[in-house]
Amino acid sequence: MTLALLFPGQGSQSVGMGAALADAFASAREVYAEIDDALGQKLSVLMREGPEDQLTLTENAQPALMAVSLAAARVLKVEFGVDVSRAGFVAGHSLGEYSALCAAGSISLADTARLLKLRGQAMQRAVPVGRGAMASLIGPKTDLALAEAAAAAGSEVGVCVVANDNNAGNIVISGDKAAVDRAIEKARELGARAIPLNVSAPFHCPLMQPAADEMSEALASATLVAPSVAVVANVTAHPETDPEVLRRLLVEQVTGRVRWRESMEWMAGEGVVTRFAEIGSGKVLSGMARRIAPDAESVALNTPEELEAFAKLVASGE
Repeated sequence: MTLALLFPGQGSQSVGMGAALADAFASAREVYAEIDDALGQKLSVLMREGPEDQLTLTENAQPALMAVSLAAARVLKVEFGVDVSRAGFVAGHSLGEYSALCAAGSISLADTARLLKLRGQAMQRAVPVGRGAMASLIGPKTDLALAEAAAAAGSEVGVCVVANDNNAGNIVISGDKAAVDRAIEKARELGARAIPLNVSAPFHCPLMQPAADEMSEALASATLVAPSVAVVANVTAHPETDPEVLRRLLVEQVTGRVRWRESMEWMAGEGVVTRFAEIGSGKVLSGMARRIAPDAESVALNTPEELEAFAKLVASGE
């Protein structure tokens, strides 16, 4: 049985995230303390107590989600003897790719926290509030062809692209507000439900180029080594291990499409993954996994009990 570990992206944050891990395990508390020190910020307190509007800010949500994922990974290793290297692949959705790289030893925990803090700030700075927008296209008729057609209609009045190809029936578009509004109209004409998203910026589209430039500079001086497990990258939907390739792809990822459906299909197909485990806050990715790869097992690892049960499962070889 081949295992893939999945690391969630923005949207899975909530007040109280990771608190049960900190209450139960010193190893989790150590992860949070290291991240607090790296950022010079009591992020762990914000995660536990809120307020929600501050936790939801991109510059806080991104390192916070990484913190919970890495705390859970540390607990698996220290408390239950299950190392990330037991997986065949790791993958993360958008910011989750940083979590995956950190878990696989490619980037240090402190550097990952600092990079994600900067990434959140840079993405927020890239586009004036109100200029950009994102929308989710959902429903049984929603596929990549429909989303591309909707985005093409939007592109007639501004920037509009497919940002997240999550799974059939769930695709996100991003760009200039007027262009996304036009794309929403077209998507509805084509039979999809189209819902504007309450986001602070139009992520994963060309409007994010200023943020990509900032991340290029920051990543140029960051230390990346080969991960212990191949990372299935958002930009290529294929496994990568070369540190310089990964560095480049992290920059491209800021403006590029999150090819999550293709990544999952590759892992379930050519990668022969039969078990997906989502490590961190929420259950979004494990839900997507069940839709994309229904023949594989998919679990979410949020609580101490879920981590312990998963570790026993892995140890038994089931």
